[in-house]
Amino acid sequence: MRPDPSRFLGVAAGHLMTKTAGALPPGYEQSSVSVIGLMLTQLGEEFERAAARRIEENRELRRIFADAVDIVADDDLRAKLAEAARGEDLNFTVSALEQSNCALRTLLIELHVHVEDLDSEAARSLEAEIWHELVASTERRKLGIGPF
Repeated sequence: MRPDPSRFLGVAAGHLMTKTAGALPPGYEQSSVSVIGLMLTQLGEEFERAAARRIEENRELRRIFADAVDIVADDDLRAKLAEAARGEDLNFTVSALEQSNCALRTLLIELHVHVEDLDSEAARSLEAEIWHELVASTERRKLGIGPF
């Protein structure tokens, strides 16, 4: 047997929300079990896209860094951007991809602060690229259920 985490989470969530919660008396415990079921559903969705989302985002951040190399005025930042732009994800575990993502996002913040202080059309264009990616990264994290 090969366990399928997404399927397991879906079945467990469904059972908690439709069978277990309904068998409990109304109140805190019933609500808690329903919320746990909902959270399992969201966890299943995140599990399914976890690696793909991080790979896509890391690729986009590296593309922005490659574009930024010729725009930034600080030599140290330019060197960090060039190195990050050349990087690639070789380990596709979610923890390794997340570690890369955190480092790249930290560099993006440093780049964004720097670009805001530059006075050129290229800097404004790069700043718009950064904002576009920040919006896109928020969209990638949206869950399919709920009022989000």
